[in-house]
Amino acid sequence: MATIISISLNDKILEEIDRIKDEMGFSGRSEVLRAGIRSMVSEAQNNEKLTGRIKCVLLIVHKEEAEESINEMTHSFEDIINTQVHSNLGEHKCLEIFVLDGNAERIKELIKLPQVNKKIDYMKLVVP
Repeated sequence: MATIISISLNDKILEEIDRIKDEMGFSGRSEVLRAGIRSMVSEAQNNEKLTGRIKCVLLIVHKEEAEESINEMTHSFEDIINTQVHSNLGEHKCLEIFVLDGNAERIKELIKLPQVNKKIDYMKLVVP
């Protein structure tokens, strides 16, 4: 038996869900949301399995007003950040590319920070 949950979404998000539904052939909004949740759960499970020393890339797209948070994060984790590239994307958004090299547990600490920041639009850890 499935549990029904209720969520509130703004019109912009609903339009995006409808666009994805139509483009990818999902049967409805619920299917889009379930696919997104499965993807997020899978990514979290893969990140939990990381151990030892790893080299990876962290991509973050954020609103300009998140600059201070990004700077604080960068300084707090400079021991595992080899390279940081910043690019202004326009429309008050920025892209950060971090090349990371260090203990997996330390990298896990780092990726927890942007996940709860509402000024972060997108984050992806790429582990070869």
